[in-house]
Amino acid sequence: MSDDNNEPTPAYLNAKFVTSRDGRPLRILSEYLEPAARFERYEISDTIVFYGSARILSAEQAEKNLTAVKAKGEDTAVAEQALALSRYYEDARELARRLTVWSKNLEGTERRFVICTGGGPGIMEAANRGASDAQGMNAGLNIQLPFEQHENPYITRELTFEFNYFFMRKFWFMYLAKALVIFPGGFGTLDELFEALTLETTGKLRKRMPVVLYGTDYWDKVFNLDALVEFGTITQDDLDVIHKTNSIDDAFEHITRELTELFIEEPGGRNELV
Repeated sequence: MSDDNNEPTPAYLNAKFVTSRDGRPLRILSEYLEPAARFERYEISDTIVFYGSARILSAEQAEKNLTAVKAKGEDTAVAEQALALSRYYEDARELARRLTVWSKNLEGTERRFVICTGGGPGIMEAANRGASDAQGMNAGLNIQLPFEQHENPYITRELTFEFNYFFMRKFWFMYLAKALVIFPGGFGTLDELFEALTLETTGKLRKRMPVVLYGTDYWDKVFNLDALVEFGTITQDDLDVIHKTNSIDDAFEHITRELTELFIEEPGGRNELV
């Protein structure tokens, strides 16, 4: 009888192989199949995706940091800026809470328009927190990074995901999304925004999807999309999908109206990737 320690390891249990270059297709496939199985198990087929900076703090934390800096007699400029930006954390939290309450009260539907984020701190935490405030299920698509990114404590445990590949994480953002809410953010947020707009304008989505740019003061300084129309590199129609606002009430009314028209009043309305 052979020694158990000397028995050959099945390929699918061979960690050295699975984590090797040759095993990359298996790793990619697993980041499609495992989330698909879990979303199906918990009956999640519609999401509202919140994007935004991982660096934006809650008002409470920003105020504590400013107080600490003042106590040390140090320059307060950075802490004051963080406090000013914290309004976006609080707005994201409240908007996600309202959207969750709205979705939970839709008649004849189950777990529609679940809040979904990148799973990390900052705006992502705020949106998951808002959904949690409303006792709603919410998802977090976390990504393995050497800094900044760590899962926040407000994600529904069963819907906490960990991705190695950015492109598979982006797939799951877009595959289930019925609306996007973009708060102030950096390169990652811009990347996610422009990929979504590219899919929309090139017809790779089956349905029009509302996109809200939240924080008019910020976005007007960051880029001038009207210039693209002026130079003819996009059309005005390409911009019509975007709704800019500084108001929680306006964002809520726009998103719920669009979702009602596109996906509730129109049976079977979907916006999956082609």
